[in-house]
Amino acid sequence: MLSTLEVVTIVVVGVMVGVEFSVAFVMNPILNALPEDSGQLGHAHGGRMLGAVMPFWYIGSLVLVAAWAVVGWHHRGTGLVVTAGALLILTVIMSLLLLVPINNRNKTWTPDNRPADWKEQTNRWNRYHYVRVAAIIAAFALLVAALT
Repeated sequence: MLSTLEVVTIVVVGVMVGVEFSVAFVMNPILNALPEDSGQLGHAHGGRMLGAVMPFWYIGSLVLVAAWAVVGWHHRGTGLVVTAGALLILTVIMSLLLLVPINNRNKTWTPDNRPADWKEQTNRWNRYHYVRVAAIIAAFALLVAALT
């Protein structure tokens, strides 16, 4: 059972890392390079789409890591799993306090109703997102290291 839990957890967290990494380093640069209002509309659509999915993914990943830590408590690598869980808790808190409020505003913006500082808010979200991506990559690396 533990082996299955380890594999499922690593796959779920790993795919989440891939999605968040691609948002930061692939999708956002593409959207920012689009002409006129297309980029802002793309950010708003992405905020609606991913904003609906990511809460379940982050919490689900955290639940899987917690289950791994409990089930594998007396196995090697548990400290790494607990540390990965702490990093994921940090990303959830960071998301709720810093990223979600900006995303909730951003997903309603259109070229007609966006605030004057919309680019500044988008850039702030991106900076916070880079930190979040680094934390989930570190959590993923710790989970993989826990297997060795």
